[in-house]
Amino acid sequence: MKKEAVFPAGMPKPAGVWSPVVVVENPGKLAFLSGFVSRGANGEVVGAGDIRAQTRQVCENLKAAVTAAGGTMADLVRVDVYITDMSLFKEIHEVRKEYFPKDPPASTMVEISRMTHPDFMIEINAIAAIA
Repeated sequence: MKKEAVFPAGMPKPAGVWSPVVVVENPGKLAFLSGFVSRGANGEVVGAGDIRAQTRQVCENLKAAVTAAGGTMADLVRVDVYITDMSLFKEIHEVRKEYFPKDPPASTMVEISRMTHPDFMIEINAIAAIA
């Protein structure tokens, strides 16, 4: 699979860890990953009140899901991020940079009023193009 991050002329550089456009040639197979929250393997909430810990756990859950589908985090071409507090944008992207060091996926982040559990602060779903 060939994946390319595209940065259109005349657009500002992203403030966070995402690409404005991701182009995939011959994607092989697509994997659609449901929304993942900060639950650990035991089902308990990881990092209550700590956005960095929750973001890391969500990314680890995404990593496990895309690996199970036969891919890697580098195969993620789009993520949708739901958060309860937009003022945590910087902290979230500091953690995301660890998981997407090069050519990050296209991304949308929105603040929502409530999650399925009162301790959840972030949820991410994704699409992967796996060779």
